[in-house]
Amino acid sequence: MAYTAEISRSNPACIIFLVDRSRSMASAIGGDVPQPKAEVVADAINRLLYELTIKCAKESGVRDYFHVAVIGYGESVGPAFSGKLAERDLIPLSLIADNPARVDQRIRKVPDGAGGLVDTAASFPVWMEPVAHGGTPMNRALQYADNLVAKWVEEHPGGFPPIVLNLTDGQSTDGDPAEAGSAICTHTTADGSPLLFNLHVSAAGGHPLTFPQSNKALPDSYSRLLFAMSSLLPGHMRSYAASLGHRVSDETRGFVYNADISAVVQFLDIGTRATDLR
Repeated sequence: MAYTAEISRSNPACIIFLVDRSRSMASAIGGDVPQPKAEVVADAINRLLYELTIKCAKESGVRDYFHVAVIGYGESVGPAFSGKLAERDLIPLSLIADNPARVDQRIRKVPDGAGGLVDTAASFPVWMEPVAHGGTPMNRALQYADNLVAKWVEEHPGGFPPIVLNLTDGQSTDGDPAEAGSAICTHTTADGSPLLFNLHVSAAGGHPLTFPQSNKALPDSYSRLLFAMSSLLPGHMRSYAASLGHRVSDETRGFVYNADISAVVQFLDIGTRATDLR
């Protein structure tokens, strides 16, 4: 069975985020509280990185079960980490844990023990900043990911296949991205093909279309292209998605259209769900 390889320090997994940083990402995402799409995506990735470091923390420190890259595409294409990690792409998780660009204090609501909620300050490490400039060179971003994936698979031929998550709000401005997307999935490990998942964030409002099984409900050719580029969800991810209330089948793809804030967070949570860590 594919996508069951053990993930360990000697056989780590690879996660690559591709983040649209075009000028349109400055517009507000659909939902009850307006917030720029670039901020929503940056917050979601920073939160996920923090949760990954906690999940992989042992008494001896954060274990390198994952190597992570965040590649931005807008005015340019390249690594999107800030601070000491700037200009680096695939980075061991322990190094990420030790080097946030800064640590903010965020207010969040927690149970007060009497059935209510109370505001409390919590630390929020920041590794990437929201950026919104330029066009949408998705083709080049996927080619960048393809190079990272090819090298990773060559160095980890028996490992869990790389996971590439593309978060965008618009059409590619540097050509049809389908070929570059398909190329990523040609570099197989003994455990299967790399996974390419796509999320479309929108300012339109309305309900997100999450993890569809066909393209019938998609409104245009571009959304259908992103759907076609998206990998089928492996069994363990389908099971997790189902536990969160999503309807899934063997035809369910790692794709979300018209995502709101909660859909972005769930997409990243489900899309990075790996097998058991050892």
